[in-house]
Amino acid sequence: MNPSRRWLLGAAATVGVLAGAGVALRRFQPTDVQDPTLQALWGMTLTTPQGQTLALQTLQGRPLLLNFWATWCPPCVEELPLLDAFYRQHASKGWQVLGLAVDKPSAVQAFLARQPLGFPVAMAGMEGVALSQSLGNGPGGLPFTVVMGAQGRVLDRKIGRVSPDDLQRWLELK
Repeated sequence: MNPSRRWLLGAAATVGVLAGAGVALRRFQPTDVQDPTLQALWGMTLTTPQGQTLALQTLQGRPLLLNFWATWCPPCVEELPLLDAFYRQHASKGWQVLGLAVDKPSAVQAFLARQPLGFPVAMAGMEGVALSQSLGNGPGGLPFTVVMGAQGRVLDRKIGRVSPDDLQRWLELK
């Protein structure tokens, strides 16, 4: 194959890869959240793994990390100690963390018996995927974290495992 043809094929392949990456990035970008979605979220009452109820409206007025996770999701389980440390360090400064388990109560109960968390956990069940999608998680992937400001608005979102850099950046959004 002559060098010109090789260059042309290489350029075409590069354009194809970049176009595919662009489509994938756009597909996996969190989408905007409309006000009715937020009103519905704050009006929800969920059940904890222990069977108690948790009205989300009780969490309004302070910044909140809303984390969708599951016991069967390795990146979810890996980030929980980081979220727990964040909660323990920043709760006195007004920050809240709520884990929404997209899972079965028995699996979450067993997990929490092995690895207790300082922040509350509520059961979202498989409906949690639709809830996360309504909050901007288009593909419905886990883990998914939504950063809510004290005014109850979405300040940021992340699909995938949370990093210490994410948490540091979110502290400044408050």
